[in-house]
Amino acid sequence: QVQLVESGGGLVQAGGSLRLSCAASRSIFKFNDLGWYRQIPGKQRELVASISGGGSTNYADSVKGRFTISRDNAKNTAYLQMNSLKPEDTAVYYCSAGRFYSENYYPTTWGQGTQVTVSS
Repeated sequence: QVQLVESGGGLVQAGGSLRLSCAASRSIFKFNDLGWYRQIPGKQRELVASISGGGSTNYADSVKGRFTISRDNAKNTAYLQMNSLKPEDTAVYYCSAGRFYSENYYPTTWGQGTQVTVSS
């Protein structure tokens, strides 16, 4: 059962942009909050951005002002718009479904990931 599928990764030069998409099943999309994570080689997977069902968003300090998370309820799809990309943004990016508890987001379901590589 494929519930979350990422796409849109690829190769881009520093300063460029990419838009990642996360297609979800209807039930997963409707009843969960969503988050984008990334895993940089040699580092722990980190939460990049999250969005609640009501549209409230949170961002890691490293991407504030550059990345934007959004969701399209009609298409059951979440997005991560990434601008002003830096080589240190190179990572595998994962879409997740989960829940906010107080100020924290907890993932419960994961996509397979999509590679983003930023060259200098």
